[in-house]
Parts: sequence; C-alpha cells; structure tokens
Amino acid sequence: MTVKEQVRISRELEMNGRVYVPDAYENDPDTAWPLVVFLHGAGERGSDPALLDRHGPAKEAAEGREFPFLLLAPQCPEDSVWIMQQDRVMEAIAGIRRQYRVDSERIYLTGMSMGGFGTWEIAMEHPRMFAAILPVCGGGMSWRAGNLRHMPILTFHGAKDDVVPIGYTEEMVRALQAHGNPVQFTIYPEARHDCWTETYRREDIYNWLLKHKNRRGTIAEDE
Repeated sequence: MTVKEQVRISRELEMNGRVYVPDAYENDPDTAWPLVVFLHGAGERGSDPALLDRHGPAKEAAEGREFPFLLLAPQCPEDSVWIMQQDRVMEAIAGIRRQYRVDSERIYLTGMSMGGFGTWEIAMEHPRMFAAILPVCGGGMSWRAGNLRHMPILTFHGAKDDVVPIGYTEEMVRALQAHGNPVQFTIYPEARHDCWTETYRREDIYNWLLKHKNRRGTIAEDE
C-alpha cells in the first residue's frame, strides 16, 4: 500500500492523518473501493503522522501488508479525545470520499483503546454512515446503544486489561443484546490492554468487515 496523504487530510478542519491506498487502486479507474477508518489510541495523539504507524492496521500497512480497501487514519490532536473530534473525523471521511473512489455502502469504523471509545461513540452519533464497526478494548455510553440496534458489530477485549477494564465492553454488549443486536464479542483470556496487536493481524476480521454493506438508506455527502 502507498501513503498518499500524510498531513491535513481535512483541510477545512485541519485534521492531520494518513491515507493508505492499495497498489491496485490506480490500475482499475472504474472501481469504487471500500474505506476502513482507523482511530488510534492515546499514545499516537499529536501532530506527527509517523506516530500512526505504531499500531493497528496503519502499522500493518506501513510494514507492507496489502489490504483490499482504502485505509484512513486520522490523528487526534494532543490533549484531546476522539469524542471531541468527531466533527473532524466526519469531515475527513467526507474529504476522502471527494478525493477517492469510495464505495458509499462499504465504509467501516474501527479503533483501539481511546479509538475503541471513539468507535463506539462516533458510530452511535452517525449510525447511518457505517456498514459495520469493530471496536477494540473500548467502551461507550451504553444507554445510547439503541442507535446501533441494526449495526453489525465485532468487538474484542482482553480479560486481564488493567487500563480499560473489560467491563466497559461487557456493558456495551449487554445493552446491544437488550436491543436485539447479535453483537459478536471475543475475549482474549490472557490478554491485558494490548489485545489489538493480535486482533489487527488477523485476516478474518477484515473479511468480516468487508462482507457487510450499508443497507440502512442513502448516506448524505455531509453526514
């Protein structure tokens, strides 16, 4: 994959980040591509996009893994969290949709730790944008889980996490199940906070994401 954009992926709101583009993208000018949006953890905040290559699918792409989708990795400013930056994230997605051939029915959201919290919260605020979500060791406002009653969700947490206790994900899962969502929850029995390294190395999670299409209505360009 190739890094096409390294800074200011959202010029209107000055959001730093990177866009990773599959090598095959340029060879097929008529194809619309899936888009995976990755929200990093607290340690990658700041103004240096190189920090984004430390973890998650951005790290996998930087190390040469070829994904069958466009990958957007925005960067949260220092001393902020994703829930405070959701307007910028949504503007970044809109900007990528203007610049690249994005399949509007196949936009996905994932994130780890602070980005796991951001994944839950941004998806609950904008449930019609995403075809599926994959939060890793995060949590959210479970009383809003009804917003995700129809959202395909795959979530992961380490049983021995001493930074973000597993109860955060368990609470979200219980709330979703109460709304009839058959959320898929994977627990790593021996993992502590870093359950993302194993998760994002897996092939099946990306296959799971990409099999879902957004059938919940037309997505507005500025949604």
